[in-house]
Amino acid sequence: MFLEYVTGMEYDPSLEIEERDDVYPPSEDSILLIESLDITEGERVLEVGCGSGVVSIHCAKNGGIVTSVDINPSAVELASINFSKNGLEGNVFISDLYENVSGIFDTIVFNLPYLPVDEEGMLEKAWSGGHDGMGPLPALLDGSENHLSEKGRVVVVTSSLMDQDVLGELLSRYSVKTLGELPLFFEKLFVLEIRK
Repeated sequence: MFLEYVTGMEYDPSLEIEERDDVYPPSEDSILLIESLDITEGERVLEVGCGSGVVSIHCAKNGGIVTSVDINPSAVELASINFSKNGLEGNVFISDLYENVSGIFDTIVFNLPYLPVDEEGMLEKAWSGGHDGMGPLPALLDGSENHLSEKGRVVVVTSSLMDQDVLGELLSRYSVKTLGELPLFFEKLFVLEIRK
């Protein structure tokens, strides 16, 4: 457990999570997100950019009704396999953010690609957030209004390496609460709960 004060789910290392070279693997930021996120029975959860499905699977294990999407077909296939391996149900399909998503959710969760990258050839990596580290966060928040319940929330992982001025300006339109944080060698990660 990374954070003693977080009231989120407990990370379960006994779950069977298969990995692939072309899919973002369960990492410190995934575990931080899981342990910062409190999902209740019957909560409708959408995970954008589900990767291996480790976050979605924990949400389902805690009673969430889970929809998981990723732009990477290999990730969608892998997350489906991992749901099955653990005897859990999730609706998993390909989508670029909300492109193929319909329905209303209580929680939209995304372990964002947040690392600032300028180098050619690196921008398409799963962890690349572009030159300012913002990645798809602005589009995620803009589109969330069409998919959130009245008291719904967006929960994301952000990094101290992101352009803090740009991030601050974006988040100034919302109510933001820090659910968890993790200091690493070269950065600090935060799990933010964002509401209208």
